[in-house]
Amino acid sequence: MGLKDYASKRTFGKTPEPRPGQRPGGGRLIFVIHKHAARALHYDLRLELDGVLKSWAVPKGPSLDPSVKRLAVMVEDHPFEYKDFEGIIPEGNYGAGSVIIWDRGYYHHPAAGDRKEDERLLREGLKKGDMKFILEGEKLRGEFAVVKTGRDGKSWLLLKKKDQYATGGDILGDNRSVASHRTLEEVSESNPEKSSRQKRVNRIRIREAEEAEDLSDAPVRPMPQGTRPMLAALAKEPFDDPEWIFEVKWDGYRAVAEVRDGDVSLYSRNRLLLNQRFPPVAKALQELGFEAVLDGEIVVVDEQGHPDFQMLQNYRKSGKGHLLYCIFDILHFQGHDLTNLPLFRRRELLRRILPAASHIRFSDHVWKEGVLFFNAAREKGLEGIIAKHSQSVYLAGRRSSRWLKLKTRLTQEGVIAGFTEPGGRRRYFGSLVLGVFEGERLVYIGQSGGGFTAKDLKEIHGRLLPLTTKECPFEAGPDIGGPVTWTRPGMVCEVAFQGWTEEGLMRQPVFLRMREDKSAREVVREDSGAEEVRSPG
Repeated sequence: MGLKDYASKRTFGKTPEPRPGQRPGGGRLIFVIHKHAARALHYDLRLELDGVLKSWAVPKGPSLDPSVKRLAVMVEDHPFEYKDFEGIIPEGNYGAGSVIIWDRGYYHHPAAGDRKEDERLLREGLKKGDMKFILEGEKLRGEFAVVKTGRDGKSWLLLKKKDQYATGGDILGDNRSVASHRTLEEVSESNPEKSSRQKRVNRIRIREAEEAEDLSDAPVRPMPQGTRPMLAALAKEPFDDPEWIFEVKWDGYRAVAEVRDGDVSLYSRNRLLLNQRFPPVAKALQELGFEAVLDGEIVVVDEQGHPDFQMLQNYRKSGKGHLLYCIFDILHFQGHDLTNLPLFRRRELLRRILPAASHIRFSDHVWKEGVLFFNAAREKGLEGIIAKHSQSVYLAGRRSSRWLKLKTRLTQEGVIAGFTEPGGRRRYFGSLVLGVFEGERLVYIGQSGGGFTAKDLKEIHGRLLPLTTKECPFEAGPDIGGPVTWTRPGMVCEVAFQGWTEEGLMRQPVFLRMREDKSAREVVREDSGAEEVRSPG
């Protein structure tokens, strides 16, 4: 084929690719496999023969599995100097994109004795359309073949022969260059052309994630809408277990994100749309470059990196703190339903595809060491930790003992069912009358009169006035001990308390905050009964 086609497609000086030079002579025959992020990510197999590199583009990359046949499209010969090329081909040039040396080494014909015979046998195989060879690379070893399948001379198959190096494992997960030890993504991030850099990096990240994670067991289904997040049961104490992972329990708004065709729907547990409330998060999600349903928590962290719920509630007005969407699960990806895959696989895919964006974070975890992790969370003043079984599937809208929450202090959400008269110098109201749902019934759990600021009293009272009603929302009217203004059960708050009485009432509840992100009907008694489980450890 020669190097005329190679030279005609390139403007040397505008591309860093090497000019054709002197043909090599002597020594062992070399091979190189480039990984190339052009318009589509692919691999280029290059075999030295007759002074050039015979080249095939392999869209899905090589395999060590003899049962797998990979399409290999023959392209123009490349100069021998191309064996050392790695870098970025600038936009506007043929094959624009990032290139790494994915593998390299020596190769020979299975029956060859010396170089002269080697080249003769390889040349004959190439001419015949059945070229057998043995690779001695850093990643690929053993016997392979390229076999012509089409009359056009360009369509071939790359095959792995059965030998001691054959395996069903996925070799493509090893995505670093054998020369520089960089990934394509890391090479692309050094591109000075900012306009194209991020899109190209995102495209590489997605394709490499698809290579590394076989989603054949994740059915192809339409993206769901309005997914309700999976919930965790309450555990009594921290534990260690090698089958479990442990995450930070973020103090924010639980949020599900649907990302499709550049459009984003970001909503809370009670289906409150959050796009306009947290536009930096919505914008960051729009730029992901893939379609997915994500589960996470929106938080605002202070300068020490601690989540601050008050700053989160005031973020729209103040803009103070650093806004983050901490993502810990992925339910749907590029048309695949992932909910029945084990958690550790969903999270590994999530880790691979999420970019290092300013308002998006992968919510990391630790394995096994739940007690140590819990103690560290308590020392840092965090709300608690979440324990998840590594094999757990995603049960949308359901609470499961395969996900457990461990709190560093007792808290309880309560449905506001009324308020009492203020006493002394206090204005607006004395305490909030709180309940939880048990099935269809609203059950009284106590009153909270402490923890309110003057601003809290005024704002909460103003929001409760339109909800006032003459009817008690509890089936069994509780003994409040004084006049009560009843309200329709629509607002939710959260309190800290010291434990439960035998009558099922909270001891010394103190108001913490309003929970606008949660609906009244999902508020249940968290700290006793079926809701509380013993730790697996």
